[in-house]
Amino acid sequence: MTKRHPYIVGVGGTTAENSSSERALMTTLEHARSCGCEVQAFTSSALDFPNYGGRGAMDPKARQLVEEIRRCDGLIISTPAYHGVMSGMIKNALDCIEELRSDQRPYLDGRVVGTIVCAYGEQAMGTTLSSLRSVVHALRGWPTPIGVTINSGEQRFDPEGHCTDQTVEARLRMLADQVIGFARMAQAA
Repeated sequence: MTKRHPYIVGVGGTTAENSSSERALMTTLEHARSCGCEVQAFTSSALDFPNYGGRGAMDPKARQLVEEIRRCDGLIISTPAYHGVMSGMIKNALDCIEELRSDQRPYLDGRVVGTIVCAYGEQAMGTTLSSLRSVVHALRGWPTPIGVTINSGEQRFDPEGHCTDQTVEARLRMLADQVIGFARMAQAA
């Protein structure tokens, strides 16, 4: 049996392209790619679909997100903190995971999930990270031991999207390494 590299799906950002939460997600996914993982990102316009209702046909973009999460080994979620909680766009994307309720692996069961929160200020980061990790638990996912918070009030990324803060970049790499490591352990089991 050949070993396959983990497949990691990233979900994050805002409706504005190149937000700090999107750039943090892309930095993390790029590290996963450099470690041999297959990666797929869902950001800005790919997450701009109607609210999940659980009835009737899903928007094609939402359906594609659900299909990729269904087959992934790990997930990385990067959200802005809006008033102490994740953005509505990210929550809506996570609500779509309800479509996996009847799968052999329901919801995020057996999948590792890394979490990233970006906020203009320290206060909103902790509550948002905590609530995001609670949602991951409710969906039966395994949050990584590290969750990364980034103060967007300080410039952390250059105009090309590269992380300019060595400490933040090291944390994002650690998060990616934990997602990859747990995904490989789950594959081996």
